[in-house]
Amino acid sequence: MLKKLVFPISFGVFGVVVLCSLGTWQLQRLEWKTAILTNIEQRISADPAELIPPLIQEKDQYRSVVLTGDIQAQEIHVLTSLKNIGPGFLIISPLELPDGKLIMVDRGFVPEKEKNLIRSIGRTKIIGNLLWPNEIDSFIPAPNMQKNIWFGRDLTKMAEYLGTDPILVVVRNMDPVGKPLPQRVGVQLSNNHLNYSITWFSLACVWFGMTSLLVYRIKKSNA
Repeated sequence: MLKKLVFPISFGVFGVVVLCSLGTWQLQRLEWKTAILTNIEQRISADPAELIPPLIQEKDQYRSVVLTGDIQAQEIHVLTSLKNIGPGFLIISPLELPDGKLIMVDRGFVPEKEKNLIRSIGRTKIIGNLLWPNEIDSFIPAPNMQKNIWFGRDLTKMAEYLGTDPILVVVRNMDPVGKPLPQRVGVQLSNNHLNYSITWFSLACVWFGMTSLLVYRIKKSNA
């Protein structure tokens, strides 16, 4: 009978070890991802620092900044929607800094019916966050230039179109307050590792239970 039990017990122990290892790995991933998200949230909500374009690098993603400049009349309209409001557009405009450099600002959301309204331009003070968005892939249509409808934010193409440096600040607060509704920078990272870990540990319990049942039946049939 002992020989009949060797394989199911060995296979059962192997399965439980593998499944528990996967569950532990997901817990480690959870800790790693949580640390990343915490760091990003701290950068987003930190006290704003003065924007100095020559010193900006992509590693400054989400950095909180304050700047003053003149908003230009030209706009890019990026199709989007808000819960409880419906479809509309993010308004991307050039901003001329005091040294003459041009960057972009994401002023926020306007409903679809307000797409072509005239918005305030000129001198403004902005508090916001740096962002390097690339929401374009092979499934996203090219912009409709005739109607000024973009289907995602593409930093390089937007900068070329507006004639600015490839720098985008997403507005949190603006003085004077304009019509677009500022949209706080969101973290586009999922964190489902706890659920994955629970799944693997649950499967390990099921595996252990099935193995125990098989061993019981083998012992009972040979009793």
